[in-house]
Amino acid sequence: MKDEGGSVAKTNSGNFFEDYEIGQVLEHAVPRTVGPGERALYHALYPERRALYSSDQFARDSGLPESPLDDLAAFHVVFGKSVPDISLNARANLGYAEGRWLKPVFAGDTLRAQSEVIGLKQNSNGKTGVVWVRTKGINQRDETVIDFVRWVMVKKRDEDAPAPSTVVPNLKNALEPADLTIPSGLDFSDYDFGQAGERHRLSDYAIGEVIDHVDGVTVEEAEHMMATRLWQNTAKVHFDATQREDGKRLIYGGHVISMARALSFNGLANAQIIAGLNAGAHANPCFAGDTIRAWSEVLDTAETSAPGVGAIRLRLVATKDGSVGELKDEDGRYLPGILLDLDYWALIPL
Repeated sequence: MKDEGGSVAKTNSGNFFEDYEIGQVLEHAVPRTVGPGERALYHALYPERRALYSSDQFARDSGLPESPLDDLAAFHVVFGKSVPDISLNARANLGYAEGRWLKPVFAGDTLRAQSEVIGLKQNSNGKTGVVWVRTKGINQRDETVIDFVRWVMVKKRDEDAPAPSTVVPNLKNALEPADLTIPSGLDFSDYDFGQAGERHRLSDYAIGEVIDHVDGVTVEEAEHMMATRLWQNTAKVHFDATQREDGKRLIYGGHVISMARALSFNGLANAQIIAGLNAGAHANPCFAGDTIRAWSEVLDTAETSAPGVGAIRLRLVATKDGSVGELKDEDGRYLPGILLDLDYWALIPL
């Protein structure tokens, strides 16, 4: 790319909608080695205290070599790698599907990310378009540790640029239990419920049950800015208030996901490992000063091949108005108090 003087530009303005094409593969910079500091900072930012991610001894008693990095922390690291190429010029991150956590991430692992463009659709206003990508997180042994699909609304550089042919990927509505990968060696046969903090096992939950997680956390600018810097998420709408007409920095959607997941400890402390992401929507924007609360609905349960390990499918909803059990109006639109609607599988003792 050249600047106005004809010389080669040294800075990166990011990709715009017309820069993408189906099948395009993007290798994201910069690899990152994670350590105990990421876990400590994650637990400082969010009220997360699940035992498997807090205690090496609890993890070893559950068949793992040590306590891994929190599943969502690994997700944020990989997501952050993809931002400069995918969503630097995004208006909003719209949704997720087919997310799979394939291997635990441990301190000392080095993660890099790669994305493939699998869908494109220009919006009717001609100013933006939706880009679907499948992103992989890969460790130093070239093993894929996580992959997921997300779609983003991205600005056009030139509103007169021709629209690409529309391709909307055919994605699964939900992963099946057989699609989930169980970490090697995981064994909940001798699970210590006392150390975990709650007595509830898979058989204690009923499909259709709604759990109010009770607690709330008010989002602050300082915490959000620390989080987005920690994950190296450079999306302009999270940093630069002039990027939005209302002059407010948009809270990173992953910050809302992690906060809601951490709040769900109260009632789902034993839903230890996130194994699959079925669907997700950031229903309404979140801003500093909003108080996040959460509730979950049990959608399904299943056994797995690992000893003592079951799977529970949950709908995790984050709100800014404290409502529980309601999501959409009679026209099918999300209510204004809903921030997040996330459908995921977690591993839990039978």
